[in-house]
Amino acid sequence: MIDEHHPSPGIPQPAPFGSGQPGSGAAGTYRARLHAQRAALAGAAVTDPGHLDAARHAAEGSADHFSGDRSTADRSTDRSATTSTNPWARRLPADTGTPAGTDPVDAWWRPIPTPPPDPIPSALEAALHSVLPTDLPPGPPTGPGPRHPDRMPGAGAAVLVTAGAGAAGAAITAGAAATAGETTDRGPLGRILSPGFSYPTPEPAARHAYGPDGPDDRPSYERAGEDPESYGDTVSLRSRWARQAMETTAPELRAYHRDQRRRRVVGTLVTLVALAVLGTGAGAGLLYARADLSDTNRAFTSNTTALYFGDGKTPLSTLAVQNRTTIPYTDIPTSLKNAAVAAENRSFWTDPGVSVQGMARAAAAMVTGQPVQGGSTITQQYVKLVYLSQDRTITRKIREIAYALKLDNDRSKDRILGDYLNTVFFGRDAYGVQAAAQAWFGKNAKDLTIGQSAVLAAVIQNSSILDPSIDPDNLPRLQARYEYVLSGMLEMGTITQAQYDQFHGHLPATPVQSTEKRYEGPQGFLVNMVEQELKRDGFSEAQINGGGLRVTTTFDPKAQQAAQDAAQKYQQKAVTSASGSPSSTDLHAAIASVDSRTGEVLALYGGDDFVKNSRNWATTARMTGSTFKAFGVVAGLRDGFTLRSTFNGNTFQLDKQPMPVRNEFNTNYGSAVSLQYATQESINTAFVDMVHQMQDGPKKVMKAANDAGAPSGTGWGNYDRMVLGEPEVSPLDMASAYATITNGGTRYPSHVVREVRDMNGTVLYSADTKGEQAIESDIANTTTYALQQVTRAGTGTTAADLNRPVAGKTGTAGVEDKIYAAWFIGATTRVSTAVMYVAGSDGQGDLDPYSAPGDKTFFGSGYPARTWLSYMTVATQGDPVEQFASPSYASRPRLRG
Repeated sequence: MIDEHHPSPGIPQPAPFGSGQPGSGAAGTYRARLHAQRAALAGAAVTDPGHLDAARHAAEGSADHFSGDRSTADRSTDRSATTSTNPWARRLPADTGTPAGTDPVDAWWRPIPTPPPDPIPSALEAALHSVLPTDLPPGPPTGPGPRHPDRMPGAGAAVLVTAGAGAAGAAITAGAAATAGETTDRGPLGRILSPGFSYPTPEPAARHAYGPDGPDDRPSYERAGEDPESYGDTVSLRSRWARQAMETTAPELRAYHRDQRRRRVVGTLVTLVALAVLGTGAGAGLLYARADLSDTNRAFTSNTTALYFGDGKTPLSTLAVQNRTTIPYTDIPTSLKNAAVAAENRSFWTDPGVSVQGMARAAAAMVTGQPVQGGSTITQQYVKLVYLSQDRTITRKIREIAYALKLDNDRSKDRILGDYLNTVFFGRDAYGVQAAAQAWFGKNAKDLTIGQSAVLAAVIQNSSILDPSIDPDNLPRLQARYEYVLSGMLEMGTITQAQYDQFHGHLPATPVQSTEKRYEGPQGFLVNMVEQELKRDGFSEAQINGGGLRVTTTFDPKAQQAAQDAAQKYQQKAVTSASGSPSSTDLHAAIASVDSRTGEVLALYGGDDFVKNSRNWATTARMTGSTFKAFGVVAGLRDGFTLRSTFNGNTFQLDKQPMPVRNEFNTNYGSAVSLQYATQESINTAFVDMVHQMQDGPKKVMKAANDAGAPSGTGWGNYDRMVLGEPEVSPLDMASAYATITNGGTRYPSHVVREVRDMNGTVLYSADTKGEQAIESDIANTTTYALQQVTRAGTGTTAADLNRPVAGKTGTAGVEDKIYAAWFIGATTRVSTAVMYVAGSDGQGDLDPYSAPGDKTFFGSGYPARTWLSYMTVATQGDPVEQFASPSYASRPRLRG
């Protein structure tokens, strides 16, 4: 991991004192005030009171230079404030830019306007040099030393100011260099202007929405640039810079120094032990033996499963634990590989997979009770993601190092980098470079420019504080980090000066791409059905949501859109024209359409929004009404009746039952009506009479329904009236059952998955499209003929406007004066479609309030038939006009005993 303490090129730093070079520019108001405050505090510790005034004026002038409208007068404070009960007030020099009685650490972190960068004036250096002694004593190290060669090597990481009770009681100490061999002292200025400081965000605490490894990661300070000292945790700052900022006696100070020396010794010993364990043959052998590179965290090795419509090209949705599409190393652009190395680990190509400095920092942090930190390499980052947990412990850190060493030894650098880029989190719910390229720029990874590659490499650090779509205030940080990556690429020689000049200062646009809303809207019902069917077909949860499958569904994109449009159009019309202003959310239209010759579900509308109401009305069974009479025709023909057989068309009493058998509106059609006419006009009395005459008539009707593909359920019972449609069946099953009848009796189970391939294109599953002869062909063809008369001259003439042969049936299911379901089911030679309307949250409400104007009740011939026609006009577009098979009029022997 590259050291985030090193500032980005857009955030210039002061040059070391005596270099004769001005700083490359200031970090803005914030940074200037920080240095001014430190200078003032340093001056306060000098025994000569004159030095205090000089430091105060130097700090004041520096802060004014950067604070724009914040003048010296604005920041003046009353020296009487030193009597405040706040202990900080007694130790803060008067005119240092901090209101009296204010915690200076909190004051430093108050957000103030930041003007364009300007260099920190050399006047500050001169003033500090003039007031500080050249022989400041060394003191306790309070944090890591310099973390990048561009940041004052050898200077201390932080300043510790200790104010005594007397005017001269003070000590200014600076930490020793953290890197072995770096002992050069750059003087008092180097010890006061700490190099271990990066440009902060305005708020006084860590502001990670989540950790650097994705939404499931806890806010982390593990990376060098993400420790509390870097981003402004007030408590940590106070502890680090002002641990002894209280009135203390000389013995207390000596005791403090002894404690610090002990901590340094223990920390050094722990570090040496850790390094020794890793460096010995026995230790390395043990760790290598326990580092199992085959045992991975499945979430970070998962790949997104893609769902497609029936054409195999139009995307339907995706299924994923993590939104990731792994691509070959050769498909990752060179610019992105180089950008990632420049951003995260510039020694990647030469290091052994670990950072020795990071190991030392981790051990030291553990001893001092601070969060385990360390500048992790790319290899270590990958190990933490794929093999280990997110725990912040020394045990996990040692295991991380062992895994990284083994991984670097076993695999090529190219493979490690490719695996890392296919795994890491880039924000915007994108894991891996391909998903990231789509989420940030709407393109494939192989098409990224150098600038876009630099952006993606930049956000690896922590997308939550770098993505402008989360917070516009993140834009300056992204710009700075982007420039840092570009300068690193130039420094490493992976881009030319001309390429750098082309992209420098030109941050690519990062528009928010339309995010997939997997389960929202009508489409959510389709996705859910695909998931459930894949499970039934033997695919595991891990395969479905992380196996990188390529699933071709059966849904036709045009038909699906037509189903959605038709259902919503007539559903809204019914609500608009309803009497009594019933709720628009209480009316539900459902459509299920299948290919009669394969069983493929072409379109399905189960509701307006799966997220708001996950009940799929297209797969919910409700009373079928007169559409169930089609199975009565099949049963009657099997029993020896013909379409010319006659039955009672008038109201009659059945076996002294209290409730007479009657027709809609008590209409009488005559004592002898043919089965064909009874089907055409949906005459209830004739069908009950026929079933009553058959031996075990109800059972034969139920068997006919089961044979066609309608499963038994609620309302299925051994009573003659059941043929009128009290049995409950779903629209999808009714569409399939009618498909069986109109396809010559051959039944094809309905299904929504046509084919499944793995990431390499190997076919893992293909739907079985072999049909079964479930109903005798002559019976099926004769029943189809009877159903055609319904659309030609009966209750379903609305379907005739399709201008092709249609076999169909209306259905209206009610009890007493209430209508609980209304249907129209119709089929051409290729497409069978069922439409159902129900009301109420449970589908058991009364439909009558939604009746079409002029209708006496909510008939199946009304809104359901119109919905069917609107959909089928699109679904059958381009189909040849075909005739159904001719009926058989020959009667079969009667089966009555």
